[in-house]
Amino acid sequence: MKHGFLDQYSDLDSLIHRLDPRTKAITTLAFILALVLTPPTRWYAFALYFALIALVVLLSRLPPLYVLKRSLVVVPFVLVIAIFIPFFKQGEVAGSYNIWLWQVNVTYSGLIVLWNVTIKAWLSVMSMIVLSSTTKFSELLKGLERLRLPLVMVMILSFMYRYMFVVVDEALRMKRARDSRNFGGKHIWQLKTVGNMIGALFLRSYERGERVYAAMVARGFDGNPRTLSHLRFQMLDLYFTACFLTSLAMIGTTILLGWGA
Repeated sequence: MKHGFLDQYSDLDSLIHRLDPRTKAITTLAFILALVLTPPTRWYAFALYFALIALVVLLSRLPPLYVLKRSLVVVPFVLVIAIFIPFFKQGEVAGSYNIWLWQVNVTYSGLIVLWNVTIKAWLSVMSMIVLSSTTKFSELLKGLERLRLPLVMVMILSFMYRYMFVVVDEALRMKRARDSRNFGGKHIWQLKTVGNMIGALFLRSYERGERVYAAMVARGFDGNPRTLSHLRFQMLDLYFTACFLTSLAMIGTTILLGWGA
C-alpha cells in the first residue's frame, strides 16, 4: 500500500505549504465552525464558502481535479445517512410518489435538511483535504500537540497513521493466500472463511501492537513524542490568518444582515 496517499502533495512549494501547521489547523477549524453555524437557507453563503476554499486550493497549487475527486468520496456516505430524511420529516409536501403499494411524500423541510447535511459535509471534507495535502502528517501532529490537543489523542493519530499501512498490507497478504488456495465454494463457506480472516487479522494486529510497545519501552519511550522539527509563526501566518478570518467574518456579516435571502 502506498504510504503517501494522504500527504502526497505536501512537498510542493506554495504559499499554503509554507504556513505553520498550527495556522492551517486553526483556519480550517474556523472554516468548519462557520459552515456549521450557517443556516441552510442562506444559499449564497455556501457559494462564498466554496469560492473561498477554491481560492485556497489555487494558492496551494494542488491539482483541482485531485481535490474534487477526493472530496466527492464523502458524498455517498452522507447520502446513505440523509437520503431518507425528505421522506420522513414532517412539513409541506413537495411531491408525492406511488411506489408499488406505498405512497411516499417528499417535504420541503426534509429537502432542506438533506441539502444542509450534504453541502456542509462536502465543503468540510474539502477543507480537510487541503489541510492534509499541504502538511506533512508528522508536522501536523506536532502542530496539534502545540495547540494543546490531548497528548493521548496525538499519539493515537500518530500510531494510526504509522501502522494502518502495515495492517492493510497484512490483510492483502492474507487475501492473496486465500485466493491462491482457490477460494470458492458455497456462500456460507465463504462467509466463514472471511470471518476467520478477520479474526486472524485482529489477533495479529494485537500481537504486533504488544511487540511494538515492548520495543518502544525498551528504547526509553515515556509517552512524549519528540521530533527534530521546530515550528514557529511568521508574518506570513499572521497575514493569512487575518485575511482568512476577515473573509469568514464578511460572509457572516452578510448572513446576519440577511443579504440575498
